[in-house]
Amino acid sequence: MIKSELIQKLADANPHLYQRDIDRIINKIFDEITDALSRGDRVELRGFGAFSIKHRNARTGRNPRTGEVVNVDEKFVPFFKTGKELRDRLNKA
Repeated sequence: MIKSELIQKLADANPHLYQRDIDRIINKIFDEITDALSRGDRVELRGFGAFSIKHRNARTGRNPRTGEVVNVDEKFVPFFKTGKELRDRLNKA
């Protein structure tokens, strides 16, 4: 599902709300999650999962095409861990 499909599904389920308002709400939620992660905070959505940041140290890698050695800088990457309720629902099917 992509963001526009999510917005449409919510609009269909809530006909009393304007689609533009749902769009603003969804964008605000995603912005808040992004801002929290950029501050280094953890974001937990009970029953769904938790977003956090993992640190990857600098390392030496290889270009798979040429075999040339390349330096890979340190970086922070987003990480998502599913919640128990989500895992249970996925594994019931």
